[in-house]
Amino acid sequence: MIRRTAEPYKIKAVEPLAMLTYEERKEALDRAGYNTFLIESQDVYIDLLTDSGTSAMSDRQWGSLMVGDEAYAGSKSWKRLEQAVREIYGYKYVLPTHQGRGAENILSQLKIKPGDVVPGNMYFTTTRAHQELNGARFVDIIIEEAHDSTTEHPFKGNIDLSKLQALIQEVGAELIPYVCVAVTVNMAGGQPVSMKNMREVYNLCKSYGIDVMFDATRCVENAYIIKEREAGYENHRIKDILKEMLSYSDGCTMSGKKDCLVNIGGFLAMNDEELYARSRELVVVYEGMPSYGGMAGRDMEAMAQGIYESIDDHYIHHRIQQVRYLGQQLIDAGIPVVQPIGGHAVYLDARQFLSHLDQEEFPAQALAAALYLDSGVRAMERGIVSAGRNKETGEHNKPKLELVRLTIPRRVYTNNHMDVVADSVMALYEKRNQISGLRMDYEPPTLRFFNARFSPLSEDLRLIAEE
Repeated sequence: MIRRTAEPYKIKAVEPLAMLTYEERKEALDRAGYNTFLIESQDVYIDLLTDSGTSAMSDRQWGSLMVGDEAYAGSKSWKRLEQAVREIYGYKYVLPTHQGRGAENILSQLKIKPGDVVPGNMYFTTTRAHQELNGARFVDIIIEEAHDSTTEHPFKGNIDLSKLQALIQEVGAELIPYVCVAVTVNMAGGQPVSMKNMREVYNLCKSYGIDVMFDATRCVENAYIIKEREAGYENHRIKDILKEMLSYSDGCTMSGKKDCLVNIGGFLAMNDEELYARSRELVVVYEGMPSYGGMAGRDMEAMAQGIYESIDDHYIHHRIQQVRYLGQQLIDAGIPVVQPIGGHAVYLDARQFLSHLDQEEFPAQALAAALYLDSGVRAMERGIVSAGRNKETGEHNKPKLELVRLTIPRRVYTNNHMDVVADSVMALYEKRNQISGLRMDYEPPTLRFFNARFSPLSEDLRLIAEE
């Protein structure tokens, strides 16, 4: 008999959840322009919009807030964060930023010149935006399996080495400032990269003098999946797997709001002293002093503690298993989801789920809206809306994956909450042909998914909810 396990924590404080009626949810959705980003938190029952900054902090992290050193320069809290990053991640130099995109901004400004090409294993929205704003062109070099939600490849985040080699030969190594490797790959469904692939990419890049920079936002989750799936690592500690992973890079950007288990903060880390010196100058311009970088001392204390807690084997095991608990229920019910289940979220395949809708009717956006209307569960679109428009033609970028992300915050919900989510998704699937597509009524020029507004193409969208 398989023994069931519980959450590796106990609850000390609770926050009441909103239990709105169908009509109240309909009014909230109308006010938000059918964009789940614009729904007020007070109107959400179970919030799966993102795992960014939504973690529950531990008692030790809350205690750390009380010893935060708020000195403008030379903060003791900064030294503790710096030491944690050096010890756990292994980089020589660290610069704090207010969050991950602050690190992306500085890295892009320092490394990219107009006309450059930045290869990566599938785009991420803010990362690509910073690269393009500084004159680069992003080129996707992820393996083809990543674009197929049904393929059971264990490491769908891997870079295709032949694509990388061909791109280097096509444009020349001098036009590639770095290769951007996400561990895990958010837009592919939270898919991991194998240790073997990281090693091979790093060695290939070094032979051409090209840097490798990681988006390390969910690197601990990637390390856990390596332990599970990659031969030779099954008996390794998460801490040791993580350290080896990051050794196959020259630096990283990090949003501390994910694997570092805090609500704000990030950092830029690297091994190159000259790049570090230049980075310090831009941190002063855009973030703050190099000893706080947009964070309060108490936030740096909490992040340092969170870094150590994130590599606890019991914690990361429960974190991944809770995501799979939700995913397996949907798979068993025949719901189309990205497989295998990734590290931080379950991704509904909206193209298959709403096969009666054209991609330009925004099926993932419509499905996320329908989910909220049905149960008050908030999720996020990751499809044609997130992909934006082609800079040259003005046409919608049309990714092969049209997804709705059910993102599980860390240490926040129980498996009972996951049951509620599963029930709502299964109920929607039975009524899927009644879900209307959307039209875009307002489109921001950059990162449109945050503030775009929509309306239904048909009033039939009302029919999907249980009264």
